[in-house]
This record gives sequence, structure tokens and C-alpha cells, in this order.
Amino acid sequence: MSPSAGTLFVVATPIGNLEDITLRALRVLREAHLIAAEDTRRTAKLLAHHGISTSLLSFHAHNAHQRTPRLLADLRAGKSVALVTDAGTPGVSDPGAELVASCREADIAVDPIPGASAPLVAALASGFPMIPLTILGFPPHRLNARTTWFAGLAATRHTVTFFEAPHRIQQTLRDAGAFLGDRPIMVGRELTKLHQECLFGTASRLADSFLAPKGEFTVVVSAEDKPNNMNDIPYTDAEIAAEFGHMTEDGGLARRAAISAVATKLGKSPKLVYAAVERAKKSQLP
Repeated sequence: MSPSAGTLFVVATPIGNLEDITLRALRVLREAHLIAAEDTRRTAKLLAHHGISTSLLSFHAHNAHQRTPRLLADLRAGKSVALVTDAGTPGVSDPGAELVASCREADIAVDPIPGASAPLVAALASGFPMIPLTILGFPPHRLNARTTWFAGLAATRHTVTFFEAPHRIQQTLRDAGAFLGDRPIMVGRELTKLHQECLFGTASRLADSFLAPKGEFTVVVSAEDKPNNMNDIPYTDAEIAAEFGHMTEDGGLARRAAISAVATKLGKSPKLVYAAVERAKKSQLP
């Protein structure tokens, strides 16, 4: 490490309750030359609550490319920079990991300051097995990417967590239900806050639980109880075609995406699903 360079401190901040911050994190935020924050308005409230007056600089997905050279220059000049995200630990669904990688490449010291993490808090509250645990970000918005994302989620047999915004949580749970079936999940809302809520059930059933959703959502998908031996389970052409119809009519998926989704859900190859759907269609012809 360059002896004259500063240090990038990657600081975890509360995900809701302002008391969930360590004494070390408060000291680092107070002593840093600059705080790079995903949302300066949100971080300013945290700093005001603890009487910290360190200068803030916005650093988020839309300006990270322009901000990174500035932050690296400050660090090379011997300044210390504290990196924080909206809430929790930087590096998940924010550009924190990219800045850390840039510092490593530039031989600049990186010091992680541990603390709250929404995926870990949610996984702990769920009671689902935590080893192994996969942490995902937000589901994509575009249909094809979204289909691939949910197919990958369903194919992951251990516990998985992901985030969703309030205005999308219902549709996301409906989409997840098409891939996860009866696999148990937990939806955590406003974790660590006054109105914290943890709901258990299947994705399809929980979708109607949020008629006017508000707050931050973290979803935890349980590990599969049994090894995935679905390839050994026989399905009739009619059953496969029914799943295909559910994906296209109820789920709104295009033909190719629906075949991929059914293949993932049933543990079959897309080629087999396509053939079964075609046979079922021909069998219904007069």
C-alpha cells in the first residue's frame, strides 16, 4: 500500500433503526475527510442524529463513473473517505464493490467497518437454513431478463434473499410464484423499524397481502427440503401443457420464455417441454 495514500472505509449503516450503528462506524464517519453516500439526504439525517458534520458527496449508480476518479484522487492525496449506502452494508445493489475494486487496483487501503445488513437480518428472521446463503439484488424489469432471473432463483436449491420496491412487490411475488410453486418464503417489510413485519407463506399467496404496500421489502426464499430429483418425476403431456398455459396466459410470458420457465420449474429440458406442448396441442385437434 502507498504510505502517503488515505484509506477507503466501507461503512455499514442502519437499515432502519438509527441505534443499529457501531461506535467504530460513528468514529470513522466523524473523522473521515469525506463521506461518499448513495443518497446524501438520507445520510445527512443519520449524521445529524449523531451530531456529525463531515462533508458529503453523492456516489450512486448514475454518477459512479464520474465520481470514482475524484475519490481516487482524494485518496491518493492522503484523504480518508467513508463509503456508505442508503442503508446497510455497501456493495449490494450499489456501486460500492466497483469503488473497492478500483482502490485495490490502485494499491489504496480498504478498511471494512461491519454492521447491519438487510439480507442477513431477513435471513435470520426467517429461520431458514443460512449455510449456504445467496444474496441477490433487485429482480430485472425487462421481461426476458426477468424470466431468466426467476428461473435462476428457482434453480437455486439453498436459501436465497432479494430486494423489491413497494410498487413492484405484488407483481414480483406473482411472478416468483410461477417459478417457485409451493416453496416457502418470507417477506420482510420495514425490518428493524417500528412497523417491522415478517410474513410467511408461498409467493402466490403472499402477493395479495400487500394491497397498498409501503416501506422496504426483503424476500427470503427457503432452501429445498429435498434434493432436486424432479427429472425422475413423470409428467404427462397434458400436465406440462397446463404449466405452459399458466406461464403464457396468467404469467404473460412469451412462448420461448414460458418453455424455459416450465423446464426450470419441472426439472426438464426445454426441448422435452417443447415436444410435450406440441404433442398436447395436436392431441386436442379434431
